Amino acid sequence: MKRRHLFALSALVAATFVLGAPTQAFAQKTILKLGWTTVDSPTDPYTVGAKAFKKAVEENSKGSIEVQLYPNRQLGEEKQVMEAVRFGTVDMTIMTNAVIAQIEPAYQVNDLPFLYSSEEQARKALDGKLGSDLAAMLAKKNVVVLGYMEGGFRQMINNKKPVGVPADVTGVKYRVMQNPMYIDMFTSLGGAAVPMAWGEVFTAVQQGTIDGLEIPVAVIDSSKMYEVTKFLSMTNHTYSMIALLISKRSMDKLTPDQKAAVMAAAKTATAEQRAAALVNEKALLDGLAKKGMIINKVADVAPFRKSVQSIYDKSRVAVGDALINQALDAVK
Repeated sequence: MKRRHLFALSALVAATFVLGAPTQAFAQKTILKLGWTTVDSPTDPYTVGAKAFKKAVEENSKGSIEVQLYPNRQLGEEKQVMEAVRFGTVDMTIMTNAVIAQIEPAYQVNDLPFLYSSEEQARKALDGKLGSDLAAMLAKKNVVVLGYMEGGFRQMINNKKPVGVPADVTGVKYRVMQNPMYIDMFTSLGGAAVPMAWGEVFTAVQQGTIDGLEIPVAVIDSSKMYEVTKFLSMTNHTYSMIALLISKRSMDKLTPDQKAAVMAAAKTATAEQRAAALVNEKALLDGLAKKGMIINKVADVAPFRKSVQSIYDKSRVAVGDALINQALDAVK
């Protein structure tokens, strides 16, 4: 009896392989690990984008792709994660422009201070030729751009004084990302730029090692920076693009149908994330005021633009005239 049962089972397995069925029936689910450095919060722009992409791609791929989410530096600090995506040891990330620029310097063009005057202006540039040209350059570094999401405009927060004119930045110690553009920006404005990894910032402000930092409104709230800083000045000095990225190595492992599902999901998630970012910022500003932050708007950015003009001149050497002119044309 046992021998007959074993023979029948063997015959069924053999017949199945002859017919070629197991490639579908027993196909393994593709896992994509997506990491970012901010906390898992319903209003955090990185989290909103990551969860929107996960939902869309799992639906589009009919469950053949599973996205595993790793917020709050679980896969490393910003630069570590960016390098890991480049070499394929991490599949995906949502990363701020300034860190991407450490891999592909051309991305510095997006961090030019006071370049974009509105979200609509920035989106038009990034969804057009400028964004596609930058993506082509990053692809040569084995990183594929799936979408340009939105962290919101970056603002100045500190414990010394409100910022209304460039002189208010003088002598104040600001944490900046480990990026030459940000160091030059605060140096040009007379501040003391202190490059620092994101994971060290909260404690550094709390202990007075630095006076403040520059940061989008949504991240002030999600990281609870309102607990350790007093003044929020709406300088809108840099539009914070955050890109949804996938390693070329990981992308190449996907089937054609899975690649199509990923691209479609990225488009959907980018649109959803951008819409949510605008709605969330208005509510968050009200919330931050209630939590004790003193908020002021900058009446005139012209003196700030004049103070940082040398950065544009310097960037023409690092980034190239063509890209700088292209960006300036895009915002006319």
